[in-house]
Amino acid sequence: MTTALLLMDFQNGIAARYAEGSDVIPNAQRALAAAREAGVPVVFVRVAFREGFPEAASRNRSFGAIADSPTAAHMTETAEATQIIEALTPRPAEPVVVKRRIGAFASDLDVVLRGLGATDLVLAGISTSGVVLSTLRAAADLDFGLTVLADACADMDPEVHRVLTEKVFPRQAEVIGVEAWAASLT
Repeated sequence: MTTALLLMDFQNGIAARYAEGSDVIPNAQRALAAAREAGVPVVFVRVAFREGFPEAASRNRSFGAIADSPTAAHMTETAEATQIIEALTPRPAEPVVVKRRIGAFASDLDVVLRGLGATDLVLAGISTSGVVLSTLRAAADLDFGLTVLADACADMDPEVHRVLTEKVFPRQAEVIGVEAWAASLT
């Protein structure tokens, strides 16, 4: 059994909106440090698009209008807004997966996880109702063992975060805090 920690959408253009008044970034830092210390593979996931946004289908409600948006350039693969935040800087050997939709599996994540031999995933990310929910559902359907680090996830709506972490996610994943997960690694 190999566990991998997924740190999802902790990127410059997203993290600041969710981190204000929250411990999500320090908690993600603690999860990252614990994983590295225990030798748990870490995979970073970020959302970004190619120049010209060929992935942004016009009928997609989340991303369809991105090409016409005045801030579209902020969502390209090379834009500063799509880079992983400095507080969680990946090491050279830690994969950074670029996804094209909300869920992390809208990428080559499955290939990376197979390469790592991962059977179990630990999820942390922003937002709880976006990347975490979408990734959890897909990973459960792919038979991964799942853990969600509730305090290393955040959502714009605290009630949505609470309902997901207390009522929805426990049906498919163990939901714990970073400290409890880190303690389980030693």
